[in-house]
Amino acid sequence: MTADVEHLLRTEAPQVLGALVRRFGRFDIAEDAVQEALLAASRAWPADGVPENPRSWLVRIGYRRMVDLLRADQARRRREQEAGVAELAMQEPARQASPPQESDDSLALLLLCCHPALSATSQVALTLRAVGGLTTAEIAHAYGTAESTMATRISRAKQQLVRAGARFTPPTDADRDSRVAAVMQVLYLIFNEGYTASTGGRLARVDLTKEAIRLTRMLRDRLPGDPEVTGLLALMLLTESRRPARTGGEEELVPLEEQDRTQWDPGLIREGTELIDSVWSRREVGPYQLQAAIAAVHATAASPQQTDWPQIAALYLWLERLTPTAPVRLSRVVAVAQAYGPARGLALLDDLNRRYRLDQEPLTRQRERAVRAHLLQMTGDAAAAARLYREAATLTGNQVERRYLLDRADRLSGQVR
Repeated sequence: MTADVEHLLRTEAPQVLGALVRRFGRFDIAEDAVQEALLAASRAWPADGVPENPRSWLVRIGYRRMVDLLRADQARRRREQEAGVAELAMQEPARQASPPQESDDSLALLLLCCHPALSATSQVALTLRAVGGLTTAEIAHAYGTAESTMATRISRAKQQLVRAGARFTPPTDADRDSRVAAVMQVLYLIFNEGYTASTGGRLARVDLTKEAIRLTRMLRDRLPGDPEVTGLLALMLLTESRRPARTGGEEELVPLEEQDRTQWDPGLIREGTELIDSVWSRREVGPYQLQAAIAAVHATAASPQQTDWPQIAALYLWLERLTPTAPVRLSRVVAVAQAYGPARGLALLDDLNRRYRLDQEPLTRQRERAVRAHLLQMTGDAAAAARLYREAATLTGNQVERRYLLDRADRLSGQVR
């Protein structure tokens, strides 16, 4: 399957799912029907060509499979009324089944997946699967759990929606804030998975970062007064602006301090900084705004030497107080080392390890090893840095990142000899 076909299927999947959920009101079965329609397209389109109206093609196949699944479900439950609805839907012309081409159900699906009947973890996992297009394995990696465990969690989440009587309707005022917060977390995870893929031979998955940005723009259009939504969009744009300079000609990773800043996208930088500036003066500042502010400091520095690291370190301290997570703590270590020297950074890292065991936890050990290696390299301890770079390389599933860490280790080992 070509990259163009893969991207088209990822783009159309939420619209097809929305059409089926609107008509049948059964998210659990509709998601399975859509997956089978996508599988049929992945087999047929490379050989026969993409149809003139791919969405209608997918909807038609999805409807047929939906009827089959409903019949099986109705036979088990003996629901004669639903069986009649399925028969009626089967008789309708394909042109009536197809939603208007200008319709976009992605945001409505995001909010449906973030139904208050689900736990926060289930909301994120289900939305990543149904709307973001991530595989179950990718979602499992994001949560540091087994693929089979995540598959079970997603299946249970769909059944919970059925039991809760979830409908394809906007949220109420009472639960809007919590569901929007869950949606933002979903979009953040989708973007991160696209910016640095958890596995595979590519550093980034541009299709995912573009989809995350598209959906976040849509969310901001609906909620223009929400400063955190604006902050999230600014963060994505400022981070994405650096993507062209992150890899070299042979897909090797280029660290921030070595990137050719003329390759950074000035349009994205300008839009991102304008967005964060537009909400920064408000009384309440949330974690997405803080991360966007940090990204803006990087993006507006003409060179690595002109980066305001003390400001970045202060922003990370603020961010850590709001979201005390391992990635934020490790990022603060790097900022402190850059601002005040590697000894200060190593002392902070040792303190964080004593309190939070960052060097022992499976989800944080790889990053902790890489950060410590970088700080030791800054002190001139090439042998210890090389050893830790190699250890970090064994703990990542991304081949580009692994090659980068091993290359660092090899270069430092050459200095020791």
